[in-house]
Amino acid sequence: MLMDRKGLSERRACEIVGQHRSTQRREPCVAADDTGLRARLRKLSKDRPRWGYRRAHAQLVQEGWAINRKRVQRLWREEGLRVPVRRRKRQRLGESTVPADRLRAERPDHVWALDFQFDQTADGRILKLLHVVDEFTREALAIECRRRIDADATVATLERLVAARGCAPVHVRSDNGPELTANALRDWCRFSKTGSAYIEPGSPWQNPYVESFGSRVRDELLAVEQFSCLAEAQVMVADWREDYNERRPHSALQMMAPAKFARAWRQAAEEGKVIPFADPAEALRSPENGYLSPRMGEKRPEPTPGVDRAAPAALLRSPYGLPPQHGGTPTLHQDNSHPLSQQVDR
Repeated sequence: MLMDRKGLSERRACEIVGQHRSTQRREPCVAADDTGLRARLRKLSKDRPRWGYRRAHAQLVQEGWAINRKRVQRLWREEGLRVPVRRRKRQRLGESTVPADRLRAERPDHVWALDFQFDQTADGRILKLLHVVDEFTREALAIECRRRIDADATVATLERLVAARGCAPVHVRSDNGPELTANALRDWCRFSKTGSAYIEPGSPWQNPYVESFGSRVRDELLAVEQFSCLAEAQVMVADWREDYNERRPHSALQMMAPAKFARAWRQAAEEGKVIPFADPAEALRSPENGYLSPRMGEKRPEPTPGVDRAAPAALLRSPYGLPPQHGGTPTLHQDNSHPLSQQVDR
């Protein structure tokens, strides 16, 4: 390059690069089989794109070529052959009818969340669990436990829930797993007139309710019990789901069990009481103030011992006397009965 582009002499160019002058005068010896060997390497690289020069050398030796590995490596590089960078497989994404990050449950059977969880029996065989959770009431509508659950089994579980509850959900929220993006579930959503809300890939926080439920299942059941067989796992999972819905206090539901919360909400709705909150998690209140408080001018009734109150105040009226979301003018009811307020008034 120095001689061609800079016009330097051979002696000066060799002195600059530190190379002996004899290397410039010796013509390279090309082997007789060089052309055929290069052609064979190019053919191997085309037929076996994930092979490197080591496997190419082993293949050439098996074909009868008398060649060492270093020569194959040199020719492989001179030909510009290399193993291409491995690309991630294209993931099949579901088509959402509503953005998952903006969807928010406003009533029972509005949004159902779906997710899968895995465990194993004592013999090492896989257990696959399908969780279906109502995002508003936090009820575990189903925990399907089988060795394998495909898209058809998922649709069958949803059909059974719809038949038992008498209505289909308005939306279903899930990740982009192959069982949940299959045509079977898409067809079910289309025929049931149910919208789909798929979360972004690698974003489980967009499906928080069923992910939190899965962590409870793992912490309270799967990490504690060892299942000897599939039948035992199905029985214990069913018992845990029944206990979770009917007896386990839920922190987002004012320490009410999900099934009791759902019944109280439906009773309040049937009686025409105001239900201002779109999300029961916003209704967190202290236990002593957790139920319906009297309005201004009303006398607080004495609690009846041994009688459960039907619905929490968060289900019936805002703690500040606010009207429903879709109408009315916000008003603030003053209540000076609190001890701190009386001290300040003095």
